[in-house]
Amino acid sequence: MNVKTAAIQILRQAGTALHARDIAKRMMDSGLWQSRGKTPDATVAARLYSDIKEKGHLSVFMRVDPQTFSLRNSFDPSDQACADRILADRLPKSSPRNAGFSFTDCAQKVLEEYGGKEPMHYRAITEKALEKGWLISTGKTPEATMYAQVITEIKRRKGRGDRPRFVQHGRGYVGLAQWMGRGLTFEIEQHNRQVQQALREKLLEMTPVEFEELVSELLAEMGFEMVELTKLSGDGGIDVRGTLVVGDVIRIRMTVQVKKWKPKHNIPAPVVQQVRGSLGAHEQGLIITTSDFSSGARREAAQSDKTPIALINGERLVLLLMEHDIGVHRTTPNLFEVAEEIAPAMK
Repeated sequence: MNVKTAAIQILRQAGTALHARDIAKRMMDSGLWQSRGKTPDATVAARLYSDIKEKGHLSVFMRVDPQTFSLRNSFDPSDQACADRILADRLPKSSPRNAGFSFTDCAQKVLEEYGGKEPMHYRAITEKALEKGWLISTGKTPEATMYAQVITEIKRRKGRGDRPRFVQHGRGYVGLAQWMGRGLTFEIEQHNRQVQQALREKLLEMTPVEFEELVSELLAEMGFEMVELTKLSGDGGIDVRGTLVVGDVIRIRMTVQVKKWKPKHNIPAPVVQQVRGSLGAHEQGLIITTSDFSSGARREAAQSDKTPIALINGERLVLLLMEHDIGVHRTTPNLFEVAEEIAPAMK
């Protein structure tokens, strides 16, 4: 039995949210799944995170706290195929089966429908989201989680030069940025979008060696340790092996394939298969490209019965670089300019 199918059975039996450590232990104790790795809980968490990231609100799983997962009440938890069919059919978000939005999506929905263009307190936002059935949470303090998620999103978007969805108004009140009009914030956002495009173009001008140094620096900033670069591939991409460390507790060995391809030349499914085939014992895969991924590549990366392969396309790559101040410099906290020299020393 694969990890996700076993996790569904364990969570259904528990009837409540469980930490990945508990899910892994119960799976192995009951004989539903076995792992030879030293950190089976990390494997379980990675698989469930991957499913949630790929399928969004159509995933049968939902994250309720760090490393803690539950089943969405809007699905039959024993029917993984049901979720896959719904995802394939791309049902509209108005479908009643899509109950159980993320905390931040719930906040936006509540503010749009009940805010009247006036800030609301995060407790009132949470209460309304729960009342309408949009938010499904088994946590004891969903209002605290709501506020933390909103604040985190604001910081992340500001960190990479994007216009946040939300605006803090003090004392726990939150509003939507779109209510603020097209003033200076809008102009900064438009400027930074031009910077994103310019940075993406500069990436394509880099030599393979320069690109190698760029990716190494980015991975280090993202929390990778023991980054080891292998030989350059024939297509200008590079292979990197490293260990992604999360909170000084979880350590995930990763194989990273970088493809410096021009836009409109999307990565096909065979590349994903090739990366998966190159994985060592207990390794997971990541593909980073300056272009994008075909629909077939995305489906292949998310195969439920295979090791998941994470994907970062050119747009996401540029946002990560800006978030970590690589290849750009800030003239103000939220206003970026492309750095004159991209490599080898990015900052």
